[in-house]
Amino acid sequence: MGVKNLWDILESCKKTLPLHHLQNKRVCIDLSCWMVQLQNVSKSHSCMKEKVYLRGLFHRLRALIAVNCTIVFVTDGSIPAIKLSTYRRRLNSGSEVTQDDRNLQNVTSLRRNMGSEFSCMIKEAKVLGMALGIACLDGIEEAEAQCALLNSESLCDGCFTSDSDVFLFGARTVYRDICLGDGGYVTCYEMTDVERQLGFGRNSLITLALLLGCDYSQGVHGLGPESACQIVKSVGDNVVLQKVASEGLSFVKKKRSSKKQGAVSKCNNSKENSLDHDMNVNGSKHDSQRDDQHLQVIDAYLKPKCHSADSDAVHRALAQYPFQRAKLQQICAQFFEWPLDKTDEYILPKIAERNLRRFCNLRSTSSDLELKLPLHKIPVKCPVSKIIKHRKVQGRDCYEVSWEDLDGLKTSIVPADLVESACPEKIVEFEEERAERKKQNHRKTGPKKSEKGSSVTEIDLKLQRLLLDIELESSSVHNASFSSNVEISESRTAAPEVDLTNQDLWLDPKSSDDISCNEVGPSTAKSEVIDLLSPSPPRQSCMVSKFPKSNGPCIDVIDLSESETDVSPEHERKARELRLFLASIRDEIS
Repeated sequence: MGVKNLWDILESCKKTLPLHHLQNKRVCIDLSCWMVQLQNVSKSHSCMKEKVYLRGLFHRLRALIAVNCTIVFVTDGSIPAIKLSTYRRRLNSGSEVTQDDRNLQNVTSLRRNMGSEFSCMIKEAKVLGMALGIACLDGIEEAEAQCALLNSESLCDGCFTSDSDVFLFGARTVYRDICLGDGGYVTCYEMTDVERQLGFGRNSLITLALLLGCDYSQGVHGLGPESACQIVKSVGDNVVLQKVASEGLSFVKKKRSSKKQGAVSKCNNSKENSLDHDMNVNGSKHDSQRDDQHLQVIDAYLKPKCHSADSDAVHRALAQYPFQRAKLQQICAQFFEWPLDKTDEYILPKIAERNLRRFCNLRSTSSDLELKLPLHKIPVKCPVSKIIKHRKVQGRDCYEVSWEDLDGLKTSIVPADLVESACPEKIVEFEEERAERKKQNHRKTGPKKSEKGSSVTEIDLKLQRLLLDIELESSSVHNASFSSNVEISESRTAAPEVDLTNQDLWLDPKSSDDISCNEVGPSTAKSEVIDLLSPSPPRQSCMVSKFPKSNGPCIDVIDLSESETDVSPEHERKARELRLFLASIRDEIS
């Protein structure tokens, strides 16, 4: 609980800070307070059975690990003797404190029940923390007192606890709450703000505990927080404890009496009367006893039983422990029934990000020492293998990166500013590769529009030449075939050459054997250039008939059939295909 109404008094000093405020810091956690918070969220039997409180702890820890926040668990030890009356009163639901409980001279601290349900929850949390590389410091008595000592000795940067009396033990920075939603944030209280804004130092806060009530004292009946703050401020932080030690709380009556002349309501006057009566009773009957109790409370806050800063227990707790992947997988499978890959998916990206932040700290330290080494000359290998892609996560610039030597994790997403601080060389490499890919893609897209026209013309000319070559080849083949047939016929008859140009040799056009004939002979063959895009010209027939010679045998003239003079079907098919291909290219480009 801490000091009654103290969080309300300190409300003006509360700050809400983003979670990355804890980056590269070491914090100690009052584990009991965290487990109580998480237990209150899941009080049902099903939630307890499913270990929802432990799952919540796991997600808190992985969020802190990602920002390279070093964590130290601190647990409660024995119950202090001065707290036994409060402890029994809470167990007995507010029963009255006995006289024996008030006499603390012969009472020793009470060992906690390690077999209770809450103690088992603490053990589970410690096992989970150890798998994540988090050490645990078992306190001698109060966990918040041990946290405060570590903070006051600058062995940690802050304490996580909801017990407000941590300030009375000497803490300087206290984190009361943590939230993982909306990017994550923590509520923070700085003792410097309390001193500057409220004028309360550690001595003043201890006096407020005596007046308002705390774990060690019931306080003064009828005294509210505003009046208590005014009284403490009027005395001053430097002398207030000395005044309590010398006068007890009798000075409270004097301060209240001097202020009765002010503007006070009737209700407040009635409270003053009851306060005066209480102070009179305490002063007349129990002055010495009450003064002793006040001194014991002051001593309990100023000299708590804790491990000293140079003790072996503290040194072990501050040591760095490795992350145990196999152990964590086993714990999550046992408590949460998670498969191995789900556990890796939750924790490995956070471990990788923490490693990158530690590498960033190394480079920053080297730079401060004016040792600006290039990336490949740093003794510690950069955890980032390469940058894969630029991404946006909740409006924040990030990079998807691949990792070196991290089993189970190939890629993950990390903030861009972290990569820029840790390994800017990787960003340069990524930008160069991206620029090169853009050039290659530009080449693959082809030439510009002006260049396309020239390439179309070039392709058209090449195809036209190809078609022309095919037609010339076809024409030469037919000419060669015709010449060879004529020679064969002449060799059979051994007849002299016939002058087919002589008009006397032509038959009567009216006879059935008469036929028109073109000039035949190799000397008269001419090559024609055919435009394949225009309609084919009419086929000219060439027929030769038999006729007698006046002074010799008949001459056999070869009758070339229409099929022999036709263009080959294969050539026609190829020419048609080429024409269609050329037309399709023109359509696509235009």
